[in-house]
Amino acid sequence: MKTAILKIECADRPGLIAEITNFVFQNRGNIVNLDQHTDKKFEKFFMRFEWEIENFLIEKKNLKTEFTKFFQQKKIAAQWEIFFSWKKMKAAIFVSKTEHCLFDLLLRVQKNELPIEIAGILSNHKILQKVAENFGIKFFYVPVPPAEKKLAEKAQLEILQKIGADFVILARYMQILSADFVKNFRNKIINIHHSFLPAFKGANPYRRAYDRGVKIIGATAHFVTKDLDCGPIISQNIAKISHRENVEDLIARGCDTERTTLSAAVKLFAHHRIFVCGGRTIVL
Repeated sequence: MKTAILKIECADRPGLIAEITNFVFQNRGNIVNLDQHTDKKFEKFFMRFEWEIENFLIEKKNLKTEFTKFFQQKKIAAQWEIFFSWKKMKAAIFVSKTEHCLFDLLLRVQKNELPIEIAGILSNHKILQKVAENFGIKFFYVPVPPAEKKLAEKAQLEILQKIGADFVILARYMQILSADFVKNFRNKIINIHHSFLPAFKGANPYRRAYDRGVKIIGATAHFVTKDLDCGPIISQNIAKISHRENVEDLIARGCDTERTTLSAAVKLFAHHRIFVCGGRTIVL
């Protein structure tokens, strides 16, 4: 089933759902999925809905033009985008030396569990180059010396443009992206980290968590902003820990949680289900 997907956010007012869905209905669109949310704090309306495109009266190439006319006619000042279910988004994966999240993403894409295309893998180390080659994916080695960080990010942005990346996945990429880099992919860079932050920052967090006798570990996937690890949260998960587990057990459980949490966030993004409102996400 081929569908079109509309994401819209605007100021809230009565009748929005009726007006928009009626426009699709009048053009013979069969709506198959609709989710909406009104944020009372910001008085904003969010909606994502899907309709079958096969018998739709408006041709695909004219959808943006006709929806623009519709919103102007109804005086709806909105931010909106239209996507097509069969068109996969292109992802660039950034990695360093750790492979567990990268392998998970590659396998899920290979098994069609994630509706994305991996356009390239970028790394500041060569350790995972053979992994990329084994999966037939372009690998780009971009070293990031501290004194040449700006040059490295410039090279990365040029590569992203060249391969046509729609968004970026940080699969345990152990470098901090600058504000200048992030603004080129606003709310389009997804990061994963353990959920010990901010209690156990820095090196050996699992050792220090073990020494404190933590009973829960977890992972957080979020959008990247200029503020380190403080971007809007997309997905989180936890695993319960007992006193019987050693540091290595905690690390293994943590890796499992990171894998599933990151892939869940990527899947939500690929299906165009995420809105950002203030400092948090709305997932429809």
